[in-house]
Amino acid sequence: MLTNLAANTSYDVYIKTICSIDNSSMYSDVFNFTTSAPLVIPELLPNLSDLNLFTGNLNNLTPSSRAFEYNLNTPLFTDYAHKQRLIALPPGTTMDFVDNGFPDFPDNTVISKTFYYNNDERDESLGKTIIETRLLIKINGVWELGNYKWNANQTDAVLDDMAHTVPVSFIDDSGTTNTINYGVPSMQDCINCHTSSNTITPIGPKMRTMNFNNQLQDFINAGHLSNLSDPSSVTTLPNWEDTSYTVEERSRAYFDVNCAHCHSDGGYCEFQSELRLTYETPFAESMIFDRKGSIDNRMRNYNPGISMPLIGTSIVHSEGYDLIRQYLNSL
Repeated sequence: MLTNLAANTSYDVYIKTICSIDNSSMYSDVFNFTTSAPLVIPELLPNLSDLNLFTGNLNNLTPSSRAFEYNLNTPLFTDYAHKQRLIALPPGTTMDFVDNGFPDFPDNTVISKTFYYNNDERDESLGKTIIETRLLIKINGVWELGNYKWNANQTDAVLDDMAHTVPVSFIDDSGTTNTINYGVPSMQDCINCHTSSNTITPIGPKMRTMNFNNQLQDFINAGHLSNLSDPSSVTTLPNWEDTSYTVEERSRAYFDVNCAHCHSDGGYCEFQSELRLTYETPFAESMIFDRKGSIDNRMRNYNPGISMPLIGTSIVHSEGYDLIRQYLNSL
């Protein structure tokens, strides 16, 4: 038996048979074979390393060849943390295009999002601090949630349902040292945000949010996405930082990604608030004008339990607030 073979590596094995009587060579040949990457395990196992989602040293965050990265045109703000987003599909399967919303993911799909800070934004070679890796796994048609908190040595992450506060320091692009009390959400927090109409669902990987920089075509070319012949037929959610869009378009996109998973029909705040902040919701039905004073107040200052979003931030997103304030003042 051959052991300790590296994944995705070609090997030549020389085989020779020897006569037991006179030790003469009876047969020899060279066999070539290539190892494959281990399957990503679609289970919430105790340690992140158990899932085979990454290869090599875990803290390098090198995806397994069975997983691929995706990005969002307008991402969620989480205290300036960087995020690595991965999707691992079972062998021989694809995501199926349905509409501008979520694709149809096959059972045993694993979606991950890892949150980290570069120690110095001016020089990524100085390393990073990884905080958490959040997972969604589709099992028998139902999405299950799990959160892995990274250890202090940055060697692995442990499945953990509890909320935590993790102090993080990093140097930004201007050379200023920032300290943030990063909040790792509890399992209940995750359920609150990811529940729509009593069903757990992803939030980020919608077709319209991933439709930029030819990403959908790249998925098609790589065999990850089916049932979509023309990616240009898919709408694109505006990038809130792209000034070629109007202030209204950028602001509504910001609301969609940061707020609409709760402020929507079937969302966590369906009955606590009249706000409906999905991008496609007509302005007259969004209640933005009627609640603009409350929106401004909840975004302007950080006050736990009052500030919005309730989960995932411990500071004011000044750039996001400046945009929303400009939009609200224009109404």
